[in-house]
Amino acid sequence: MSRNRFSALPDFRHDDEACSGILLTNLGTPAAPDTGAVRDYLAQFLADPRVVEQPRWLWWLALHGIILRTRPKKVAASYRKIWSDDGSPLMVISQQQVQKLQTAIAPSFAGQVRVELGMRYGQPSIASGLQKLRAAGARRILILPLYPQYSATTTASTLDAVSDELKSWRWVPELRFVQHYHDHPAYIQALARSIERKWQADGRPEKLLMSFHGLPKRYFEAGDPYYCECHKTARLLAEKLELTENDWQLTFQSRFGPEQWLQPYTSETLQTLAQSGTRHVQIVCPGFSADCLETLEEISEENREVFINAGGKQFEYIPALNTEQDHIGMMVELVRQHAHDWLSLETEPGVAARARQQGADQ
Repeated sequence: MSRNRFSALPDFRHDDEACSGILLTNLGTPAAPDTGAVRDYLAQFLADPRVVEQPRWLWWLALHGIILRTRPKKVAASYRKIWSDDGSPLMVISQQQVQKLQTAIAPSFAGQVRVELGMRYGQPSIASGLQKLRAAGARRILILPLYPQYSATTTASTLDAVSDELKSWRWVPELRFVQHYHDHPAYIQALARSIERKWQADGRPEKLLMSFHGLPKRYFEAGDPYYCECHKTARLLAEKLELTENDWQLTFQSRFGPEQWLQPYTSETLQTLAQSGTRHVQIVCPGFSADCLETLEEISEENREVFINAGGKQFEYIPALNTEQDHIGMMVELVRQHAHDWLSLETEPGVAARARQQGADQ
């Protein structure tokens, strides 16, 4: 066995000050809106066995023989439509979420807290986020995946990446993991307030669609709770907004490949609504904590065209919670719920310095 198999900080000292760490995670984004960067991103994303549950050899042939040769160019063109001067919207928003959470937590807890970002695919990676927390002295780390509804394809895959990094560490930190928050009162409240602000500004629609990212139906049949948690989120949100059954509908977007996914499909629902006489719809995407390709391009542009081309007149996308104050407040509540005992730990000034001096005197 190699003597260097398990890593530690090169300048590690046993008397260094410790802190608590929070790792915010999300799906990730290509480094640039070009074919090469998108190909690299899709190669990592679609190679994850949590995402695509197919025989590895068969999927490898399809992925490298067909998909990565044809899809990156089209996806890159979609990314260029939403890319800003600051970069990918998901990345920009995620970095702002980290900064705002760090600021919001500071006055709330006695102990030292460090917040970092880790993306499941692309950079900054989950591994790099964990390494930054280790360098900051984190002996306790809370993993907060910004996926309100649990799925093996997202939440469990995040834990896989965390485990892959930590299995090489010599000193593994105490770890806690937020599995989901699909029915958390602060999350439902933040969504409701966001929608109410939209109504106050632009009026109420004939139909409110709550569109969630899709999932192959067989994943649900195999035991993934995602479908059920999406329905609970939608029901609680409708109740909070005091909607009738005719006021809203749950749908699923972003299906990929020929197999059956969770239904009803967002695009088909929009077409049916327009053809049946509905003129004004609004769409909110409660499963997305930050705006990204699936909301800004697929929903706000592609699905808008579907609705208008089918006879609809007014289509409005309600932005994700992003960096809204209620959203950051919800994150603080999640941190308090899962790690309040860590974050109430006082870090006595000078403890490490005195311990270091005592060690030198012995």
